[in-house]
Amino acid sequence: MIHAYKFLTRPTVGQSQALAEMLRDHCSLYNAALQERRDAWQHPSHATIRYVQQSAQLKEIRAHDPEQQGRWSFSSQQATLRRLDRALTDFFRRARSGEKPGYPRFRSAARFDSVEFPKDGDGCRWNSTPHDSVTRVRLQGVGHIRVHQHRRVVGLVKTVSVKREGRRWYIILAVDREAPEPLPKAGSMVGIDLGITNFLADSHGGFVSNPKHGRKAAAKIAAAQQALSRCKRGSHRRRKAVEKIAKLHRKVRRQRLDHAHKTANDLVRDYDVIAHEDLKICRMMRSPAPRPTEDGSYAPNGASVKAGLNRSIADAGWGVFLAILNAKAECAGREVIAVGPRNTSRRCPACGHTAKENRLIQPTFCCVACGHQAQADTVGALNVLRAGLARREAQPA
Repeated sequence: MIHAYKFLTRPTVGQSQALAEMLRDHCSLYNAALQERRDAWQHPSHATIRYVQQSAQLKEIRAHDPEQQGRWSFSSQQATLRRLDRALTDFFRRARSGEKPGYPRFRSAARFDSVEFPKDGDGCRWNSTPHDSVTRVRLQGVGHIRVHQHRRVVGLVKTVSVKREGRRWYIILAVDREAPEPLPKAGSMVGIDLGITNFLADSHGGFVSNPKHGRKAAAKIAAAQQALSRCKRGSHRRRKAVEKIAKLHRKVRRQRLDHAHKTANDLVRDYDVIAHEDLKICRMMRSPAPRPTEDGSYAPNGASVKAGLNRSIADAGWGVFLAILNAKAECAGREVIAVGPRNTSRRCPACGHTAKENRLIQPTFCCVACGHQAQADTVGALNVLRAGLARREAQPA
């Protein structure tokens, strides 16, 4: 099982400068490799250059430019070339399948924020000074960097990555570890219904409130963006304004992740089987189609209302939460079942009657056939649980 650890580093001023130079030089290598591939394709022969050919040129590049390319790890530069190769492979895959292709772009130094070392011990060494009381990581061309290791690393370190977030530097370890012991059986099951008013409602009548971190920080972010619009491009003041906006967004992201981790921990600890709706979040957040009229104008299509709904869906972070829930359930030996969301909020749990009239208003469910009344989100969670158990029983052993 591959597990990731992310630790904050404490580099010195000189090490921070060296890390920035490492990202800059890897960015130059990425852009040069992309340019070479574009030039080869635009040639009348339409030649194709692969990763193997570009990797074979690295030795000559390092010898020609020892000050910039020669001082960094050879394997990390190969990883950067593989990163470009994956981007182009994904581009052609999307183009063949009819999706939006998204051709790889040239990266500026400000937008190239990570470098990967494919193997611990090759250009990098995790905790290379075990006799020291302070955890350190050694990077070729940078030196020994102090790491704030807030938890123990269990398993064999496979890859090491350096990532820049604002003015902070992080070390990300991909560790191969044995599957942990599953948690003791809880003896209960639950269905959850994700929403906006309540982050989730469970089939036992419980609710988890939606913290709405993005909405709470919206005023500060808007003020910071207005201040940015008044700054002159290229000025020091504008650069500080950009950093302030990025810092606000990072805080919201960390708050959202923290809430998702805590909510998933509670579910995994208390239940053996967790059923949830298989939501197609990207489709749910699509903008409504325009409605042209005969006179050349456009009729109202509810785009402004839908935009507000899309912001609320993005702020809730359902996709991040479900990914974390599945990862934690796998480690704990729990079972997570995704079921189709069709009619889960319209089906009566008492008599099974399904009609849109059962839920005329958002918070209340009232069956028009038998008169059963309940909280609408709880009804949806109960139907999700029943659908999950039916799917579980239908699966072959």
